Amino acid sequence: MGAVPLFIESVKCGFPSPADGHQEELDLDSYLIRHPNATFLLRASGDSMMGAGIYDGDLLIVDRAETIVPGRIVVARIYDEFTCKRLIRHDDAWWLVAENPSYRPFPLPEDAEIFGVVTRSIHNLMG
Repeated sequence: MGAVPLFIESVKCGFPSPADGHQEELDLDSYLIRHPNATFLLRASGDSMMGAGIYDGDLLIVDRAETIVPGRIVVARIYDEFTCKRLIRHDDAWWLVAENPSYRPFPLPEDAEIFGVVTRSIHNLMG
């Protein structure tokens, strides 16, 4: 994508403030992707991670080089299908937890693979 203008001032989400025109450049690739050779994109589907700000149709940036630790949102491959859930440790076992109370947590099957850590979710505000 390359560099795009980045205004130095933050934008207030309350009362408007005039922009002073101070800007620099931000390389979105380096901002969004920490390990380019280990990163891939997946499209989110469903509503199980809405509580974490991941919505149906969002673009997920998944990094395979990030350390897998409890509490992170991961993409796991279970029975040749991908799922995105929060990984937790409970009773000496790994569990996958949705961020929607309509879905129950479930233990990570032995033959499952943690494919990577979700580092960003890109949400389209235009519908």
